[in-house]
Amino acid sequence: MNRRDFISLVGGAAVAWPPAARAQQSTMPVIGFLGSASSDLWASRLRTFHQGLSEAGYVEGRNVAVEYRWAHNHNDRLPALAADLVRRQVTVIAAAGSTPAALAAQGATATLPVVFFTASDPVAVGLVPNLARPGGNITGAITLGLEVGPKRLELLHELVPTATTMALLVNPASPALSEVTKRDLQAAAGALGLNIHVLHASNEHDFDTVFATVTRLRAGGLVIGPDALFSSRSEPLAALSLRHAVPAIYQFREFAAAGGLMSYGGSFTDGFRLVGAYTGRILKGEKPADLPVQQSTKVELIINLKTANALGLTVPPTLLARADEVIE
Repeated sequence: MNRRDFISLVGGAAVAWPPAARAQQSTMPVIGFLGSASSDLWASRLRTFHQGLSEAGYVEGRNVAVEYRWAHNHNDRLPALAADLVRRQVTVIAAAGSTPAALAAQGATATLPVVFFTASDPVAVGLVPNLARPGGNITGAITLGLEVGPKRLELLHELVPTATTMALLVNPASPALSEVTKRDLQAAAGALGLNIHVLHASNEHDFDTVFATVTRLRAGGLVIGPDALFSSRSEPLAALSLRHAVPAIYQFREFAAAGGLMSYGGSFTDGFRLVGAYTGRILKGEKPADLPVQQSTKVELIINLKTANALGLTVPPTLLARADEVIE
């Protein structure tokens, strides 16, 4: 084949490609989704993310494309994954579900729009200078996570009033969350007259050791600190708490629904919907600097009465009355 024939062939192929498909391919915006866990673990959250996108008129595969990058609970992979999305020149990065993901996206770009969802204070960790006026290329949504950590300890102590020692689980690979959580719960434990032991898990393989240590310490209960690793592994954590007969409390309903004793905190799925909605608004031309960080202020107390009975615990009527949901 000579050069002229080759050029004619290529040109003919381009003409044969449907014009509408070519136009859609060249103009369709691309979202870079940066996740700390994996698509199977976050299936329900992805559904609400897409629900938020649809509220802004965007449907994946129809008028927007999504490039997914998953760290599989290895936070050290997040900076490289964020940098890859920047190199691919995505339109906006959705760093939903963890503070490390949001910080990785922030570190990768100062120009591409970034939308985050986190349980930490975005001002304290340096994501934005002001909630009402983010002013840069980053905005997003937050849920009450760190702020209600001491309350989780109080609720657990109310259910196990004879306990003098409690345990706290944090992820040292997420210092923005773990350090504040330790500080706040150590102060709360002192006010309640409790001793508190801080335990660490940076991957799921550490969980067995953590619960064995709680048993060895004879701790009256375990407060699980906010972290994407723990929220993505609610079922194994709940199963271990039952197996080791450890009264435990975590942030999200999924933990109590999976057999954990209690959950107290905001809604993770609602936060993903907010990220989807903000991502859609940015695709339509709005700037992150003009979109205030949204605060999800709804807090729910879920008690698994079946688990309480299995642990031999009597839930005080006053605590049951305050519960938003009782799982029987």
